[in-house]
Formats: sequence, C-alpha cells, structure tokens
Amino acid sequence: QSEVAGPLHQRLKRDWPGLPVLAIGASTEPAAMLAALRAGVDDFIDMSAPSTEAVSTLRTLLERRSTLQVGTRGCTLALLGARAGLGVTTLATSLALTLNDLPVQAAARGPARAARHGVALLDLGLPARDGLLYLDTQSGFSFVHGVRNLRRLDQTLLHTALAHHSSGVAVLPLPASLAQIREISHADSVALIKRLTDFFDFQIADLGGFSTVDFMAHTVREAQRTWVVCDQSIGAIVSTANLLKDLRAREIDTSHLSLVVNKFDNHVGLSAKDIAERLELPLHQVLPARSAPLLAAASRGEMLVRTARNDPYSQAVAVLARGLHQEFISPTGQPPAKDPRWGALLSRFRKSPSEG
Repeated sequence: QSEVAGPLHQRLKRDWPGLPVLAIGASTEPAAMLAALRAGVDDFIDMSAPSTEAVSTLRTLLERRSTLQVGTRGCTLALLGARAGLGVTTLATSLALTLNDLPVQAAARGPARAARHGVALLDLGLPARDGLLYLDTQSGFSFVHGVRNLRRLDQTLLHTALAHHSSGVAVLPLPASLAQIREISHADSVALIKRLTDFFDFQIADLGGFSTVDFMAHTVREAQRTWVVCDQSIGAIVSTANLLKDLRAREIDTSHLSLVVNKFDNHVGLSAKDIAERLELPLHQVLPARSAPLLAAASRGEMLVRTARNDPYSQAVAVLARGLHQEFISPTGQPPAKDPRWGALLSRFRKSPSEG
C-alpha cells in the first residue's frame, strides 16, 4: 500500500501543512514500518506494543504540535539551475553568509524559535561539493548520512556532525561518491529537508545543475520559496524553459516560482524582463555580472559578500537576504494563535491511562 500512502501523505501535507500524520502497523512487519517512515509520517504507532506506548506517542506529538504551529518552522529556499555554470552555488553560498550575518532579536524568535537558529546550506548542486570548496570547509558528513540518521537527528548530532563555516553557517553536502545517492529515495531526502527546518531559521538548497528533475519537484513542493536562476545566454534560457516544462509535467505550479537573472550585463541586448516573459516567471531580482571580482575573491579563498560588502553583487545579494529575513522572521515575535481544539485534545492525552 506504499504506492497509495506516499501520494496521500503528500496531498495531506500540501492542503494542511500543520496536520500531524501517524502511521499504524506492527513492528513485526519492518517493510510496512519503513514504507510509512519513507512516506514522511510524523510518527509510527506499533499496534503490537502496549497501549501505553501509543498514548505516549500521541501525547508527544500533540505537545510538539502545540508549540510548532503552522508558519513557525524555518524557511527552506530552493535555488534551481537548469545547467552548471549559471552561478547558483555562488549565489547560494553568498546568500547563506549574508543571511547568517543579519541580526535576529531574541524577542523576534518567539517560543517556537528559541531552540532553532542560524542558516544551513544544502550543498546539493553539480559539480558536487562546490559549496564546501567556496567556503573553504571540509565535511565528512553528507546528505546521505543525514538521511540514514533521520530518526536520530537532534541539535547535538547536527552540531557535532555537520560542517560549519567560520561564520557559523552549517553545510550539508552531497557525498564524495555520487553513487551513494542511488541508495536513498526522493521521499527520504525530502523528509530530511523537512526535518531540518526544526533546527534552522533558514536553509538554502542549492540545486544548480541538478539532473534529477523528480528530486527537484519534491524539493519545490516542500520549500517555502523557490527561485529559478538563469543568465542571458540562449543556452541557459532554453535549458531553463525545458526544466520548467518538466516541472509542470510533474504538477508543479510554476506560477509560484520566481526568476533571478544572474550575471546580467546591460550591454547585452536582452533585458531581464524579456527573459522573465520568455520563461513565464515573475522577475524577483537581477544580479550584475561581476565575474572578475568574484573570481579574485575565490582565488584568495574568500567570499566577495564578506570582503567587499559595497560591491554591486554583494549589495544585490543583501537585498535578497533582507527580503527573506523580513518575510520569515517576525519582528514582533508573536507566535500564531493556537487552535483551541488542539488544546482540548492535548488535555485529554495528558491524563494518565488510569484517569481515562
């Protein structure tokens, strides 16, 4: 029944993002349990276990739901690039560093944000692990390791296992051997991305040059924002148009995506507006062509957004970062209003089994 459970769960999470979903089965059937977890359920109730364990699982889930309301998870931004060389990784690393430098007042976090902070870069673009290279960082813990340890993820594991840039940005790259990617499913990968939003205010998913459109589609469904990166070259525009066509074929509503035109040169007779109209995407931002300063900074093992904050490229990235920050970090710190029905249901499960 996994072929039914997966699509059903995706539809439930699409229409009711805050709805907790439980799977019920027996631990004596590990294949069923694995299928349920891969479908992305929040927890599993073992019917062969004592009833007190089921009550405990429900109580934990409801308490988690009472503090993690819709909209209090971190923001996932997916950066798509139809081919290598469009500057997606440079943008992803620059944006992660710039976002990380923006101050977050304690009052703006609210109760649900108190245990989550910072920025994570999901270095999933091709060529592989370029994000690590740009940030001059090493990592022995990969995205595949994260998927395999999904049930064990906590703040301690992430702090000790994930690579961290000197700025504090966490980096989770593809494995050194890309063959390992075939060992994990798209559902498992998306479940990890979703889980990480419990620990970071922002995670930037670099999917530049990523060849697996199915994974792109799954990630776009999970992300709060998706930006498609393209430059002025005819090859990039044609490749991007084909990517968008493939996403639409997988029932992705591309009207919710927006365009970032990168490496823009005013002397080229093709405006950013023309590119947006050709791709049928709203234009979000234009990043200037600054290949020489970017290359010079990279040759020194540095990032332009940190060494030359007044550079036009750095300024344009800062505009993007501030926009995300203002949209997803509440200045008031007021958590969303809680649904009273959840409080009533939670109070029932807080009672001991003997009281019920």
